[in-house]
Amino acid sequence: MKLASFSTTDIPKPRLGIVRDDEIVDVDLAARALNIMPYDQALDLLDHYEQGMQELNAILGKAANRRFSEVRTFTEIGAVHSLSDVQLAAPIPRPRKNILCLGQNYAEHAKESAEARGHEAAELEAPIFFTKAPTTVNSPYGKIVIDPSVSVEIDWEAELAVIIGKGGKNIREEEALSHVFGYTVLNDVSARDLQWRHKQYFKGKSIDGYCPMGPWIVTANEITDPQELTVRLRVNGVTKQDGNTRMMIFPVRTIIAVLSQGMTLEPGDIIATGTPSGVGFARKPPEFLKAGDVMETEIEGIGTLRNLVVNAS
Repeated sequence: MKLASFSTTDIPKPRLGIVRDDEIVDVDLAARALNIMPYDQALDLLDHYEQGMQELNAILGKAANRRFSEVRTFTEIGAVHSLSDVQLAAPIPRPRKNILCLGQNYAEHAKESAEARGHEAAELEAPIFFTKAPTTVNSPYGKIVIDPSVSVEIDWEAELAVIIGKGGKNIREEEALSHVFGYTVLNDVSARDLQWRHKQYFKGKSIDGYCPMGPWIVTANEITDPQELTVRLRVNGVTKQDGNTRMMIFPVRTIIAVLSQGMTLEPGDIIATGTPSGVGFARKPPEFLKAGDVMETEIEGIGTLRNLVVNAS
């Protein structure tokens, strides 16, 4: 199942939709047509997971093997839209908490980062964690704004993001994947000059709009193995990153287990799992995004983000 947050000219506030092929069905309207309680926001759905999933399955059951637009009940009330006619927001447009992130979770990225800074890469004994502010969240096709008065070294980082569905604390590694609701594509856009200046990750990672996500959440049952997904990033059609989640130093199950030690993970928490090699600052010579660039972030089996880079007005 693919779940997106979308809006239309008539319904400007993003709401939850089920995506199938080139159509999206409005969960709120479709549920009401079936006389069941709607959860029209992703976080509401996750807060009422069991009942919410029953609702979604009832909607899919009504459609069965047909297109949404072929279900008269849904089309009569205007619940079905073409994807080309809606605006997609991030699947969780405003997370309740900071996005949880991993640094240097791919060995080749750790190596290139160390070499670019004149160091030798050290073997990690434990994950490196940092966070991005909720205000960084951007839509899958949103613009990335460069303000030269703030930063001029804007870099890319293609990442698999994990959405927690079932909360927990001290989660055992062998049970960790059962806590995952789904997966989405994320780009940990980074202001490198701020990152180096402030000697830590948070500020350089937390510029407004520097976390495009989406285009949707693919539920965990649709992803056979989160450690077998190709991760790619292109700038103006040129491939800059081409890796696979099997290259992670700490796989998803380990990340969840370690993060949850003494710290409760909650439904709706977003975990960015790190990026493969090929980032801009480690290239020779270094490369950074500039106005007019088009950045595409793609993960196999999930989807592609497409973000235009613009200068601040």
